[in-house]
Amino acid sequence: EIFMQMPRPNPDVLMRKAELVRRLHALLPSDSVISDPVETKAYECDGLSAYRCPPMAAVLPRSTQEVAAVLKLCHEMNVPVVPRGAGTSLAGGALPTADSLILGVARMNDVLETDYENRVIKVQTGRTNLSVTGAVEAQGFFYAPDPSSQLACAIAGNIAMNSGGAHCLKYGVTSNNLLGVKMVTMQGDIVDIGGAHLDAAGLDLLGVICGSEGQLGVVTEATLRILHKPEGALPVLMGFDSNEVAGACVSDIIQAGVLPVAIEFMDRPCIVQSVSRNRRPIRNYQEVTNRRSLLNSLLHQLPLLRLLDGPKYNQSGRRRIRTHCLIDLPMPFRFQ
Repeated sequence: EIFMQMPRPNPDVLMRKAELVRRLHALLPSDSVISDPVETKAYECDGLSAYRCPPMAAVLPRSTQEVAAVLKLCHEMNVPVVPRGAGTSLAGGALPTADSLILGVARMNDVLETDYENRVIKVQTGRTNLSVTGAVEAQGFFYAPDPSSQLACAIAGNIAMNSGGAHCLKYGVTSNNLLGVKMVTMQGDIVDIGGAHLDAAGLDLLGVICGSEGQLGVVTEATLRILHKPEGALPVLMGFDSNEVAGACVSDIIQAGVLPVAIEFMDRPCIVQSVSRNRRPIRNYQEVTNRRSLLNSLLHQLPLLRLLDGPKYNQSGRRRIRTHCLIDLPMPFRFQ
């Protein structure tokens, strides 16, 4: 087994825990400071639960000013700070050390401004990914980046990790949909970078911040691009005899000028497992052949395509796929 060696805590910092907690209570409401060892265990790891280390304390500020005050104090006392969004990361991005302070943004979840004419929204970064779409969908808009944890993950973590999702093929990842940020540096200074416009003058500092995993500062507000909802959706299911043929078909689809919003691939073992979870257990691959309700395509590898953007692709997209890609298809497929 391979074990990760956690950094050794600074004993000088640990000795000043009581002072740190006392000064934090002077800066924040009492319910925003967590120092009880039982309660700090909730912050001992993120989605990467194989490694655990409770922090010295945790704080849950509600504003940029409170974040700045906390960071100024920690900088003065030489206390390491670990920013935390929703804690869904599987990469250990919010994994604390024993002498660190967790700074969570979960309570900073307000929508600050919405501009439908210019297709932007400004939010506090504790807001969850999916709730950004929820704030604008009634007006016919959506926020494109869709990590698999979008129901729970926070915009702060999306920016820290430059998160994407199945839609990134067509709409890009977080960096392609992030227009500006308000960030607090580790010294406690508040800076504004970018804004509600396409390109900021000078160096691309926004590109440096997005994906920096919180090492440059804590992003407290974000200006995001929102898009009009597509007029329709067209799922397509295809089956292939081999992985190589499936890969060639994907290239042909894109070369034909059809840009799917997502392409997902399911190989044979995954198909067997999926069927097993929904039907009686499958003992071997041959049994899949007898499940007629799964379509012939489920006997083979599956890329699953979902084409969006409505009428344009509902008709021309079908023709292009049939014209350019059917040469690769030994098995039947269907538009759903």
